[in-house]
Amino acid sequence: MNHSSRKADRESLILRAVWMLLFFLAWQLAELVLLVVVLLQFVLRVTKGQPDAGLQGFGDSLSQYVAQIGRYATFNTEHKPWPLSDWPAPRAADSELCAQTPPQTPPKTEEPTA
Repeated sequence: MNHSSRKADRESLILRAVWMLLFFLAWQLAELVLLVVVLLQFVLRVTKGQPDAGLQGFGDSLSQYVAQIGRYATFNTEHKPWPLSDWPAPRAADSELCAQTPPQTPPKTEEPTA
């Protein structure tokens, strides 16, 4: 490796460290916002009986964003998270967690009489 190539790699690494620091600050803020979403969802679940669909979507997007920061910071990807890329789209919630159907009781079977 020649001198100019090593210098470019070092400058690239320094720039990445700056981005990592900025994304670390974004991570800290996102954690606080996620905590608020969690608490709101819990209160809504207790009071209304079901979580808010809008908060579910936002919470999922925010969780994905935090995961993207972690992947970038641990050198698993070169793809920088938002605001340098698109905000993550919310995914559908797990159906078993969202279904509000009561548990089904097994059908009664008649016992033979002796």
